[in-house]
Amino acid sequence: MTSASDRRHIVALIGEATTAGARLGAACATLGMSRRTLQRWKDPEGGIREDRRPSAHRPAPANKLSEEERDRIVATCASPEFASLPPSQIVPRLADRDIYIGSESSIYRVLRERGQNHRRGRARPAARQKPPTGFEAKAPCQVWSWDITWLPGPIAGAFFYLYLIVDIFSRKIVGWEVHEREASDFAAEVLKRAVWSERCLTSPLVLHADNGSPMKGATMKVTMERLGVIASFSRPRVSNDNPFSEALFRTCKYTPRWPTRGFATIDEARAWVQSFVRWYNTEHRHSAIRFVTPDQRHRGEDKALLAERHRVYEFARAAHPERWSGKTRNWQPIGSVWLNPERPDAGRGGHGSADALPHQAGGGGPMAGPVERAA
Repeated sequence: MTSASDRRHIVALIGEATTAGARLGAACATLGMSRRTLQRWKDPEGGIREDRRPSAHRPAPANKLSEEERDRIVATCASPEFASLPPSQIVPRLADRDIYIGSESSIYRVLRERGQNHRRGRARPAARQKPPTGFEAKAPCQVWSWDITWLPGPIAGAFFYLYLIVDIFSRKIVGWEVHEREASDFAAEVLKRAVWSERCLTSPLVLHADNGSPMKGATMKVTMERLGVIASFSRPRVSNDNPFSEALFRTCKYTPRWPTRGFATIDEARAWVQSFVRWYNTEHRHSAIRFVTPDQRHRGEDKALLAERHRVYEFARAAHPERWSGKTRNWQPIGSVWLNPERPDAGRGGHGSADALPHQAGGGGPMAGPVERAA
């Protein structure tokens, strides 16, 4: 690497040689360099460019701490008075004594360089939670998601509790109940009835939930073991790990028929939820499954329906091709749906794979189990 001062000296020597009558190429060759290198060194204004390569040698910055100052920082932080304190606590204490040994960031940097930037005190270090295991649903009754939400009661502060289970492949609500409190035994009954009604007792089934006490209660755990259901849980305080249930609750509470004044009785709440579930499963065209109803997707009728829509669009384009700039709307059935997929994978975005590859669409029959991806 050639420093800037050496470059200026070389350019000056070549300038003297060419002024004396030497050829530029011969002068450069004598110094072991090419004319192209000389041109690269010079900037348009006649100065010399700095070497910007990462491996180039650069002079130490003028504001760099000396070794004596670094030793003083380490000695101060290791003193009995400050041994149990972080730099954020040491700096203001020193400032109260009219002492400045460096900025807080500089102290952290020096301690890291010396291998002394470790956690201090008896508290446990913050543990980074691993993302939950991802599961792929290729057919109905392979991966379910469930949660509990509050329904407003007759007075402020009083609530009823809606237990809701959704199949992430078809978005169908497969089980629900409304109770006056949250309890693991209520959740177990909802799950039991859903498994019986969907006739998936002998099929491998994953049930995803958050970390609430009803989800991890003893009654719920025993019921899941008896039914052969695999438990999957979100990370603590991370709602994004249970997106299907959260999205369903939002759809429920933002429908035009939602009673803004709350429910007078629990029977009124149950009647309203029953009406909502019927509408959602049989009439609501879900955007994540190509605008077919969850019941149609659950029964496997979506493929024929979407094929008919594609035929209608192709006929319309053939009738007036000048009105179409490209392909028709995508009416291909979506393929498998992932619960908590790997975030960097752009092919499985959001909380469902709405544009799965063609080979994914036919994978797995009614008895095929969910595919697990280790976190």
